[in-house]
Amino acid sequence: MARKQTGDASAPQQPDFETAMAELEALVQRMEGGELTLEDSLKEFERGVQLTRLCQEALKTAEQRVKLLAADGQESDFPQQGDA
Repeated sequence: MARKQTGDASAPQQPDFETAMAELEALVQRMEGGELTLEDSLKEFERGVQLTRLCQEALKTAEQRVKLLAADGQESDFPQQGDA
């Protein structure tokens, strides 16, 4: 699937959801290994926050798309955990 180009060609391209999740999982493994310096741990944590936000936004967008495609053209909310 093609990505939209932004006006700033020097800006790094954001990873897709699957890539971001894989990077986040690898990052967690590195941090849990206990081999990182404090500075490296902080950098990894910062990247983890960025990846988490990216994944949350991707899931939110996907949920909105599903709502638009819902049966009967009716928009309905997804049941929250514990509502079933």
